[in-house]
Amino acid sequence: QVQVVESGGGLVQPGESLRLSCKASGIRESIDSMGWYRQAPGKPRYKIATITHYGSTSYADFVKGRFTITIDNAENTVWLQMNSLTPEDTALYYCNANMGFPTYMDYWGQGTQVTVSS
Repeated sequence: QVQVVESGGGLVQPGESLRLSCKASGIRESIDSMGWYRQAPGKPRYKIATITHYGSTSYADFVKGRFTITIDNAENTVWLQMNSLTPEDTALYYCNANMGFPTYMDYWGQGTQVTVSS
């Protein structure tokens, strides 16, 4: 059974940092990429950052220079280092694992809450 589990969320003050982690388990095929998304109440889910198993990264403009995504392919684990957090970063953060060709299956975690407030 495939499981994608996020951790590391919490309550921080503006300007502080958090590091989210996500581990995918029970996956029998190779992961093509992993990524982080977020969704605030009443808003759509936005892609924040993705990383391929080769290490190629992509970031949303609103997190460039503040967030960094890294991956450990052997452990099917991805991290999101978030610096200089603002209240606008408050959201439920989801991890995604994408299998790529041929199945292109997507697996999602349940999310971890990040709240930035003074």
